[in-house]
Amino acid sequence: MEGSGEQALLEVRGVSKSFGGLKALKGVSFKVRKGDVSAVIGPNGAGKTTLLNIISGIYTPDEGEVIFLDERITHLSPSKIARRGISRTFQHVEIFGDMTVLENVMVGRHMKTKSGFFASGLRLPGVFREEREIRRKSEEILEYVNLAHRKDDLAVNLPIGGQRTLEIARSLATEPRLLLLDEPAAGLNIRETRDLGTLIRKMKEDLGITMILVEHDMDLVMHSSDWITVLNFGKVITEGMPLEVQKNPEVIAVYLGSDERSEHE
Repeated sequence: MEGSGEQALLEVRGVSKSFGGLKALKGVSFKVRKGDVSAVIGPNGAGKTTLLNIISGIYTPDEGEVIFLDERITHLSPSKIARRGISRTFQHVEIFGDMTVLENVMVGRHMKTKSGFFASGLRLPGVFREEREIRRKSEEILEYVNLAHRKDDLAVNLPIGGQRTLEIARSLATEPRLLLLDEPAAGLNIRETRDLGTLIRKMKEDLGITMILVEHDMDLVMHSSDWITVLNFGKVITEGMPLEVQKNPEVIAVYLGSDERSEHE
């Protein structure tokens, strides 16, 4: 990857983060190429979500920097980072349960508008045309992710797979350049996970969206990713193409060791 010469959309340089005496990340560096699905894997406690929280601006690193589209974004707020084109989903689904499926996507779409969500709520002059366009685009996105038939349902009434798809749809509404997916298969059954993998590949091929996928489901990772970075105890232990990583003895040892520990807990 380093020698490919292809453009890096995002670069993480020497990022470290501690919480009290716990070092969650220790000098983590890696690049994400434009158009790739880059997976970040590792056992629980490896620092994967902390890394996503730093990229999206929720946490500020103790050391190091994050470069996105040749701009240092390390100390920007989450909202400013989102406006630059980075969107994300969360381990625990975060949707507006008392709003309809369509309204959830429209909230995401308002970030791309001139008037903004509150101006739309106040029905200020010039907002109506933009509001119609927001609705039209949001309905298009729901069609794209196969949720159009549930658009008028309350989001809370969707099954977990539908809620995770809705969270992705809301992220798509912001027209992201980089989409961070934090364990999107958590809680999904086999069919839902297969559908998620299809959607990830579809977003890459149809929309050209670059993604960072943090995930424990190795089948999903192996079938969806172009590149994999492996973390263990806050450090990058290896990276490479899926087949290379899958056969790496150190990666095998990390996962087997993790499984053995969990059996005795």
